[in-house]
Amino acid sequence: MKQYISRVLTLAAVAGAMLWAPAALAADPVRIGFVNTDRLLRDAVPAKAAQTKLEAEFSRREKEIDDAGLTLKTASERFEREAPTMSESQRATRQRQLMDQDREFQRKRREFQEDLNARKQEELQQILDRANRVVKQVAEAEKYDVILQEAVYVNPRLDITEKVIKALNDGK
Repeated sequence: MKQYISRVLTLAAVAGAMLWAPAALAADPVRIGFVNTDRLLRDAVPAKAAQTKLEAEFSRREKEIDDAGLTLKTASERFEREAPTMSESQRATRQRQLMDQDREFQRKRREFQEDLNARKQEELQQILDRANRVVKQVAEAEKYDVILQEAVYVNPRLDITEKVIKALNDGK
């Protein structure tokens, strides 16, 4: 009998909790938002400005490397054409020169890539820091409980990316 009363009371408590829980949730709904970081980095004015700045900063070096690559290619093609008519010592000397040029070209290209990637990361981090501040401002102003940046699926009504882009563009 005691077990029966204990079970009835437990079931009553569980049923009461189940009835009470939706009412509690309805009184204070959880607000969730989503920000598409890829879109933000593609469409926001500060992100576009950073891209333009990087292109201007690195365009001269990129052109120099492209020119060096063309020069190396031309020299290599000329060597291939002239190699049969060269003496063995001339051929060995030119091959060594081409290998040195190629090694120097590869080094410059690698350094360029490393410098470019480092600057991109710096600019990206600045934009993300600023975007995170803006996301926090939007979340606090509009009383969001959670803002997600990565998700498998997001209902479009939860997407606040456009608000964040607008706030970033306005310089907030």
